[in-house]
Amino acid sequence: MSRYRRSLSAGSTFFFTVVSYRRQPILCDDTFRNALRQSVEMVRAQRPFTIDAWVLLPDHLHCIWTLPEGDADFSTRWRLIKRAVSKTCRHAYHRSDWLNASKLSHRESTIWQRRFWEHQIRDEEDFSNHVDYIHVNPVRHGYVKHVVDWLYSTFHRYLKQGLVSADWTTDADLDIRFE
Repeated sequence: MSRYRRSLSAGSTFFFTVVSYRRQPILCDDTFRNALRQSVEMVRAQRPFTIDAWVLLPDHLHCIWTLPEGDADFSTRWRLIKRAVSKTCRHAYHRSDWLNASKLSHRESTIWQRRFWEHQIRDEEDFSNHVDYIHVNPVRHGYVKHVVDWLYSTFHRYLKQGLVSADWTTDADLDIRFE
């Protein structure tokens, strides 16, 4: 049994990594993206949160959320999002050959890894580093040469708001590290 404890600081900002089961490259498929968008909108209507940054890659996603004051329950939000996507996409991505006793007992699909990773953002510098990491991630993985060329990212929102320029990234940005 895991002894890991998640951060439960209400009203905080968090960085998340969520991965597809067995790193399937399905997250950028139209069917999946539409289901994810609808699921996030549905959950945000019930349990509000702010999306500060997001990137969707074929087998994982990274995002930063800020929760409302007095609220630290990001786990329920992720559970609801993942469940809704799994229900919507169950026919398109179901793999009965990947169902094992553990997945069956937990009533899990073959779309998501069971857990997710989170990090509580500490300050403005930490926030900025994580936003940069999110936006440069498609370049680091070799999907595109320039951040602006990746469609599934809030980089385009930042560009539209004038927070970055289209040629924002440099080779030095590829070495973004966290302490």
